[in-house]
Amino acid sequence: MMINEFLNYLKFERNRSDLTIKNYGEDLRAFEEFYGNLEGCHSWKSVDSDIIRDWMESMMDKGNNATSINRRLSALRSFYRFALARKLVDKDPVHGVTGPKKGRPLPQFLKENEMDRLLDAGSWTEGFEDVRDRTIIMTFYETGIRLAELMNLCDGDADFMSGQLKVTGKRNKQRLIPFGAELSQALQHYMGVRDAQVVRHSAALFLANDGQQMTADAIRYRVKKYLSLVSTLKKRTPHVLRHTFATAMLNHKAGIESVKKLLGHESLSTTEIYTHTTFEQLKREYLNAHPRA
Repeated sequence: MMINEFLNYLKFERNRSDLTIKNYGEDLRAFEEFYGNLEGCHSWKSVDSDIIRDWMESMMDKGNNATSINRRLSALRSFYRFALARKLVDKDPVHGVTGPKKGRPLPQFLKENEMDRLLDAGSWTEGFEDVRDRTIIMTFYETGIRLAELMNLCDGDADFMSGQLKVTGKRNKQRLIPFGAELSQALQHYMGVRDAQVVRHSAALFLANDGQQMTADAIRYRVKKYLSLVSTLKKRTPHVLRHTFATAMLNHKAGIESVKKLLGHESLSTTEIYTHTTFEQLKREYLNAHPRA
């Protein structure tokens, strides 16, 4: 087993302390468990930088601080340097991945007018890919779900009578997310176009042209492509749309506890970071609170 080989190297060749070896082992097994729960068959050899970034984001969602995340990333970086030197892997996916800065940077998000421009129906065709991609972006934006949660959606998870989406999150925890008439119409329209134009080979809601479940990479590529049309943000990922959902909810006076439940956050401190992200939010609080405003 590669982890044990690395830990023996630390013990016998690098003379690291028992505590260091124990911590490295725990960090590496935590990452192994994370990628093992992802869709598809992943291994230490097949892991890429996107999976490592997803792991970091999942730790942030759980309320881990920057110091803790960077320590785990350091363990992973040391492991891959060792594995590459021993020719146990062909590439180092940690190379170029940077951990979060202390103090944790504010989440990046799109402005509401940017999302309005992106989702303007007149900008899209009625072809299968356009209908699907617009619906994917709308689903991220109007529900705040994670990439893995969207991938795992099936048709039956959308209850159009009650306007609720059943989402299966981390550790198979389920939550219900309400959605409005716009997303309801978009989802039903997409299903009709999909069923008319694609031969299904998967029970997943969102399918590729060949009828199989869309991959994480395919969805990331599509989201980045379309966000680039309206935004100059450095990050243009599904997680940015999750940040955009949370920021929009708080800007429109949603309670932070409600947003926490919708996002599936385990820690309120993770949700609270969104309360500092927009000028509109700060300005409104100033106008409401300051006696001379």
